[in-house]
Amino acid sequence: MTILVTAANGMVSREVLRALTAAGTTDVRALVRDPATVAHVPGVEYVAADLDQPDTLIPAFRGVDKLWLLTPMGAQAPAQSSDLLWAARKAGVQHVVRMSAIGAAHDAPTRNGRLHALSDAELENSGIPWTILRPTNFMQNLIGSVAGEEMFGIYGEGKVGAVDVRDIAAVAAEILRAPERHAGKIYTLTGPTSFSLHEAAEEAGRALGRLVKYAPADPEGVRTFLLQLGLPDWYAAMLRDYRAAYGAGWADFTNDHVEQVIGRSPRSLAEFIRDHSDQLSNDN
Repeated sequence: MTILVTAANGMVSREVLRALTAAGTTDVRALVRDPATVAHVPGVEYVAADLDQPDTLIPAFRGVDKLWLLTPMGAQAPAQSSDLLWAARKAGVQHVVRMSAIGAAHDAPTRNGRLHALSDAELENSGIPWTILRPTNFMQNLIGSVAGEEMFGIYGEGKVGAVDVRDIAAVAAEILRAPERHAGKIYTLTGPTSFSLHEAAEEAGRALGRLVKYAPADPEGVRTFLLQLGLPDWYAAMLRDYRAAYGAGWADFTNDHVEQVIGRSPRSLAEFIRDHSDQLSNDN
């Protein structure tokens, strides 16, 4: 059994690689643009391919049985996902686990959710057994969010049932290792409780030993701020969409989908901050 992990240099996929190898999976292959430039997870075979050059995918898929399908956010994501699915079909892949996004639908309030809906639909009609994961928001997005006494983020005054990326990876690894009972299912992955960024700031302050307060901005203010940081307009506008949706309570919910798959509750905000306290502040 060979499992191929795409976008292997990204935050989520790196954790998927770690979760697979920690569980004793030996035939794990990671797809990256240039293996020489990435930090390798021990026990993983790294192969080169370019998601924007479909012909380079064919060698990477040789002998692959299962696929973790994740593409970088962007306007080209549906094309990249389609080409990966085409290569998977050519290789005879037996199961695809795809990471989508919260509320992916043709009428989603975010452009990212609408693009994911296209790729989800293509996978569902591909003829290959599949499972789709739709995380709410990553707790890891709190890393580097504290500057001085202020925390910045895109929840507005809303609450979000954010999930630790390590729990997304644990779910993905479990399904990739034994996919049969998960075929045809969509899991929306959340943490154990919804929290506001005011609450996250208080928790961060306790960990850092100083006062931290959340500094909210309206959706257009988020976009302007991100543009000033040098983020491309597409990404800044996409995060503006999420700020509006989260602020309206769109992701203020939790469920037991993580526990259904891995048999334990997901990590709490307090656990995440305890484990990442040295990474919360960008002025440490």
